[in-house]
Amino acid sequence: MTFQSLIIPGLGGPELIIMALIIMLLFGAQRLPELARSLGRSKKEFEKGKTDESSSNSGSKSRSRADLEKAAKELGINPEGKSDEELKDAIKNAL
Repeated sequence: MTFQSLIIPGLGGPELIIMALIIMLLFGAQRLPELARSLGRSKKEFEKGKTDESSSNSGSKSRSRADLEKAAKELGINPEGKSDEELKDAIKNAL
């Protein structure tokens, strides 16, 4: 498997050269380093956002459990030993 097939299947050397020439014509040789830095920063921010999102999801799970337990206690339901789904069902039945 070649490097080009990892990027876009069916894209070979001549196509990459043509694309590079078109990019140079559109943006100019002066702006290419700036464009590359901008793309790198964007990718870094995207990866950081994905990492932040996955870590916040794990925090929201514990918060939602705490919210479920609080709602259950307000309705007089004992949350001990019940799964999240069992608590949700008990809360729905109580309402």
